[in-house]
Amino acid sequence: MLNNAAVTTMLPVIDMARARQFYEGRLGLTPGGARPDGKFVYQVGGSTLALFPKPEGTKAEHTAISFQVADIAATIAKLKQTGVVFEDYDFPDFKTVNHVCVLGAEKAAWFKDTEGNYLCLHEDIASP
Repeated sequence: MLNNAAVTTMLPVIDMARARQFYEGRLGLTPGGARPDGKFVYQVGGSTLALFPKPEGTKAEHTAISFQVADIAATIAKLKQTGVVFEDYDFPDFKTVNHVCVLGAEKAAWFKDTEGNYLCLHEDIASP
């Protein structure tokens, strides 16, 4: 039933101005505009990303959104130039090298926005 439905990812933000500065200034997203209900939206690769005000913030410990990229190393380098700080992990079964972890058929790297939301970059690994 929902196979062809448009998808909107909703991210809670404590400070809308601070969050918008991050998404526009650091990630390079083009502003789509404010909505009457207080949300601010971006069109991203055919989907919608909506920031919504939530004064108490969020405590999610999972990836809220993942951006598929063609070259994760190049994208990391560009985002680091804008001030994005990537997470690094060193667990027995989960380790990043140069901020990247290989997970089966993809490479992934994580960072947080100014509001504490976990964001991810992922690159599909080409099949032989």
